[in-house]
Amino acid sequence: MRLQLPKTLSLPSQLPVRAIGPAAFGLAAVLSIAAASWTAGVVERRSAEGVEQALVTAGHNWTEVATDGLQVTLSGTAPTEAARFRALSVAGTIVDADRLVDAMEVAAADALKAPDFTIEILRNGDGISLIGLVPQGPEHEQIVESLTELAGEGAVTDMLESADHPVPSGWQAAVRFGIDALEDLPRSKISISATEVAVTAISDSAAEKARLESDLRRKAPRGLQLTLDISAPRPVITPFTLRFLIDGDGARFDACSADNDRARERILAAATDAGATGKIACTIGLGVPTPAWAEAVTMGLAAMKEIGAGSITYSDADISLIAAETVDPAVFDKVVGELESNLPEVFSLHAVLTPKAETTEGTTGPKEFVAKLDAEGRLEMRGRLGDDLSREAVESFARARFGTASVHAATRLDPEMPAGWPLRVLTAIEALGELESGEVTVQPGIIRLSGVTGSTTASDTVARILSDKLGETQQYDLDIRYDEKLDPLLGLPTAEECVADINGFLTAHKINFEPGAAQITRDAADTLDKIAERMKDCADFEMEIGGHTDSQGREEMNLDLSQKRAEAVIAALMSRRVLTGNLTAVGYGETVPIADNGTDAGREANRRIEVRLIEPEATAETANGETDNAAAEEPSEVAVQTPGPDTVRPKPRPSE
Repeated sequence: MRLQLPKTLSLPSQLPVRAIGPAAFGLAAVLSIAAASWTAGVVERRSAEGVEQALVTAGHNWTEVATDGLQVTLSGTAPTEAARFRALSVAGTIVDADRLVDAMEVAAADALKAPDFTIEILRNGDGISLIGLVPQGPEHEQIVESLTELAGEGAVTDMLESADHPVPSGWQAAVRFGIDALEDLPRSKISISATEVAVTAISDSAAEKARLESDLRRKAPRGLQLTLDISAPRPVITPFTLRFLIDGDGARFDACSADNDRARERILAAATDAGATGKIACTIGLGVPTPAWAEAVTMGLAAMKEIGAGSITYSDADISLIAAETVDPAVFDKVVGELESNLPEVFSLHAVLTPKAETTEGTTGPKEFVAKLDAEGRLEMRGRLGDDLSREAVESFARARFGTASVHAATRLDPEMPAGWPLRVLTAIEALGELESGEVTVQPGIIRLSGVTGSTTASDTVARILSDKLGETQQYDLDIRYDEKLDPLLGLPTAEECVADINGFLTAHKINFEPGAAQITRDAADTLDKIAERMKDCADFEMEIGGHTDSQGREEMNLDLSQKRAEAVIAALMSRRVLTGNLTAVGYGETVPIADNGTDAGREANRRIEVRLIEPEATAETANGETDNAAAEEPSEVAVQTPGPDTVRPKPRPSE
């Protein structure tokens, strides 16, 4: 092997021979060190590149790789301890674990996030089921206890879990609202969180849906997001009934049913063509006997237009056409013949031309039965019944329907009453019970019923009862007037009306207390009963029960006494089964006089209880973003007695 020396290491020409050996050994050592250093550098680079590539491929981009000889140092901040361990494992697949130096850090663990507390409540005919996560504590048992009482005989399936974390703001109010909402929703699902309550439910009618939505929105706690999905399925109508008549008062429906929107449009158009005017109602429901319902009804209405006077009644597939006695027999025969020939096969027609009345002198009075129902719910019955058994059955049914103390019977017996008379009388009383007040007269040829109702569907219901119990051939005349003041869905009082009514009771009859004490005197019982009765329709409104005293005694003592008296009134209302969650007791002491404390009469007037409506306070933003307290709304006062303009009033405390 020939060794070629670098120029920089060339030997001097005059190097002694004996120095050549040591120089050669020194040169070889230098070359060995250089080769080892080069080899180590290659190994370092390749190790670093291999480890870096493996870590990046595994998604550990947060790592940094450094080499020192054969050692590979991993540094950087791992998001978790598990990520640090995985990075070491990946690097260990490239180089020996003994060569790895762990210089990685682990990011500080964030505080554990509080879980999302939620409850899903499902209620149906079988009971109530609930699932979700609630804060640890007694609230879990309280929720189950409330739902168990609500479920009655139904089962409560409890699948709630609990966690020991702080209760989020708004959680308890949302839970109370959700459980309260469940009381009026026997078929529903309610999802509850601290910020939102979602209600999915089925109501019995469109009117019931509107009432439920209005009530829930009014009761929802301030700041809670409320999502409503309440459906109103079509009612099941049985029998499927329609009755149209033309008489001296014009053309109109006593009852109208349709199976879909298109059918209703066809029926209403035919009724209008037959002479009906104004707003015409027709209920869309389930239970139609045949898809050809609208076709058969429009044919019948066209026949009524041609006849000109009488009635046509549909009870499922049975049709009864009764023409008035004034109708020309030839016209009657022609119209009935055409109708019979063209009706769909499933329908059966019974047509009658009313014979002209014969005038006969009766010596025993008319054969009729009359029942009158007044606005107070009292029923008076007079007229004729066939025998003692019939009279006992009629009076027992009436007492069961209207109450024993509300029925007065003055009937007489007539053994010559027509067949089926007891059934007609019982059916007439049942139909009368659908009204708020009215009168029904049963005669051998016809039943006449008139009165007032607070239900828009009462006429349909009455017609259905008469047709179902007595058959579609029964002649009857209905004159039922709807009064929205009697409608329970429309007659609920406003907040202002509630406060005004209650203060009216308090003005007419004061609530008195024992001298110097918070004990209510016995003579206030009737007043409290009236207030409690009104409060049951006003429980959704936040109201303040304010206590006031005269100026005798120390101011601090009067303030404390007035507070205790206001609290005593709320306790008395609670004992009368009034929901008092929206009532707040506030004692004003002697600060709000309404009369002169220098006289006995003035002091008597100043010792009082007043009710005030609490409305949400609104704050105004000033130009610099600060709250302007002067712009906040004070609770509105709707009271018969109002304080003078110069008095100072303590600010009412918000209800809990």
